Amino acid sequence: MTAYLVGAPSYCSRFGVAVLLVALADFFFYGQPVGITLFLFAIAIAAAATALHPSTLNAGRFWLKPAGLLAALLPLAENVSALSVAIGLAAMAVFALSLVGRLRPGLARIAGQAATFLLAAPFRLIHDFVRWRKAVRRFGRRRIRLAAVAVWVMPLSLGAVFLALFGAANSVIEYWFSLIDLLALLDLIQLLRLAFWLFVLASVWAFLRPRLPRALRRIQRVVRSSAPAGALQATKTAASIEDIIFGKPAILRALVVFNMLFAVQTVLDAAYLWGGAALPDGMTYAAYAHRGAYPLIVTALLAAGFVLAALRPGSATSSDPLIRRLVYLWVAQNIVLVISSILRLDLYIGIYSLTYWRVAAFVWMGLVAAGLALIIARIALEKSSEWLLSANLLTLSATFYACCFINFAALIANYNVEHSFEMTGHGIRLDVWYLRSLGPGALPALDRFIEHQDRTIAADDPAWRDLAGLHGQDEARYRARQDNWRAWTLRDWRLNRTLDRQGRFVVPQGYEPFVPGR
Repeated sequence: MTAYLVGAPSYCSRFGVAVLLVALADFFFYGQPVGITLFLFAIAIAAAATALHPSTLNAGRFWLKPAGLLAALLPLAENVSALSVAIGLAAMAVFALSLVGRLRPGLARIAGQAATFLLAAPFRLIHDFVRWRKAVRRFGRRRIRLAAVAVWVMPLSLGAVFLALFGAANSVIEYWFSLIDLLALLDLIQLLRLAFWLFVLASVWAFLRPRLPRALRRIQRVVRSSAPAGALQATKTAASIEDIIFGKPAILRALVVFNMLFAVQTVLDAAYLWGGAALPDGMTYAAYAHRGAYPLIVTALLAAGFVLAALRPGSATSSDPLIRRLVYLWVAQNIVLVISSILRLDLYIGIYSLTYWRVAAFVWMGLVAAGLALIIARIALEKSSEWLLSANLLTLSATFYACCFINFAALIANYNVEHSFEMTGHGIRLDVWYLRSLGPGALPALDRFIEHQDRTIAADDPAWRDLAGLHGQDEARYRARQDNWRAWTLRDWRLNRTLDRQGRFVVPQGYEPFVPGR
């Protein structure tokens, strides 16, 4: 209790720091484009949180924490996207919790704590304010009473009346009153800006006073204490049913059947996709590839779930040599199935071009293959389910982190332009409107495409001139946005250098160039 009283005054210092961060956020973000400022603001929050917990500076190897945070925030400096923001928030949550020593060992536990912290973060300020008020009342601290406010009603009211009378009697005071524009003062009060301040204040406060909610632990206690008296008997009955349906004989038979079914699919893919065998009449390779890509991934996921349920650590099935060999064979076939799905998708993209969803499918398929390989590693090394979860989280985090530094918009645009009908004479025509929707990253590829088309008969097509005019306006609008230093990122810096080397796009005659503010 004494420790609580000693720590209570720090609320004021934390609130003062939070207000300063709100002012910084207003300068960085309100009505401004988002860019490098998000990276700088995250650094400012981390520095403020560290300053409010100076004891952590004396901890051994403290430098590892800010170094790790800086590495996790680098995607924000590269490019601001939903993925980089999510990684930055997760890193900030882990860093804040590490400052107060609330992180549990294990990657899976840390991920759960970070997720819980971020879910509860918007409500931390309200929760702390309520607790602070209760502490003030409990320990007799001075507080503002209603009577203390009421005693000012009469003096202020009569003072306002006297001031109005003086204004009517004194022309100088009346002149001073005329300089006060109440409507202009009301215009300065922006509800949207106030809402922005409150949102930033609530968000920042959670990192300045990092705590984990206790609701989950309370729910677990309630669930344990409210278990029915017949739960033990029900558990025994369920266990007996499970032994029959998912027992060792059933799993052995299931693995034999599953391996045979998957072998048929593997042989068909080897013949048609890898071997180039002729398909039945009326079926194209594109249709064969597209129909199988996504269902096969679902099949692999179901297979992974079955393996995890069948070979639980310590179970009778996990120690059976024959079952383990069948599982190895089946998971290996699933990995081949995922590779086959990747090939199917590649064939489909070769005909119908590349999109964001198809890139995401490639990444997802790679993650599924890695997850299946980790399942084999867990069984072979006899690791726990927590180890498997941690390994998958590490793989997922590393993949997402790497994706933050890949300019997928430029990748998609370059691929589609280079493989379009207009550039190669075969395939499908370029969907220029989709490329425009990719954003500034597609500008260099569109520049090359339009320059190529200008040398063909398409240059006289009115629709083509419309596209060229819109493209010029898009580039001018992007360059105007980059004049604001807040929008700067490493990716935009590289893009600007590329556009400068290519030269400014000349808007065709008949189109008014883009002018900022008009």
